[in-house]
Amino acid sequence: MGKLLRQAIVMLLLMTVITGIAYPLLATGLAQVMFPGQANGSLIEKNGKPVGSALIGQSFTDARYFWGRPSATSPNPNNSASSSGSNTGPSNPALIDTIKQRIDALHAVDPGNTAPVPVDLITASGSGLDPEISPAAAQYQVSRVAQARKLSVSQVQALVAEYTSGRTLGILGEPRVNVLKLNLALDAPHGS
Repeated sequence: MGKLLRQAIVMLLLMTVITGIAYPLLATGLAQVMFPGQANGSLIEKNGKPVGSALIGQSFTDARYFWGRPSATSPNPNNSASSSGSNTGPSNPALIDTIKQRIDALHAVDPGNTAPVPVDLITASGSGLDPEISPAAAQYQVSRVAQARKLSVSQVQALVAEYTSGRTLGILGEPRVNVLKLNLALDAPHGS
């Protein structure tokens, strides 16, 4: 019995060192060498200071900026500590009211825009943290942003085209625009 107990303790200690110390250090080290940006949170910097992550959306409500996908996280939008969807179904009156409010907010900031509102500007994702919108959602906002910044529509469309990513490997997902990167480009000297 004592021999089995000793073997069990040795095995526990050995596996703790291997799986609890050696493997995490190896994985972290390899990630830092091979993918340092992703391993450190895909941070986006402005003037040497982190302003956000390429993987987590941020709220923009000023007419000068492109707005991202609505967030369902609470108590604050895009709260990465509270990643979740709203859990309201399509027949829930609360969801319908929320969508109407989002449409009204978009029309209030851009009353001349009569185009159909892209769905990703009025519905939250399952995580509530999406950092990207569809090119259609970006195009919907181009004239508002151009007017608010006193830029030509073609200048803003060029920035949208520059920050539009295609399908991953040419076949996976949909084309998308990272809202934070696009808004930072607008704030750069050539964009503002």
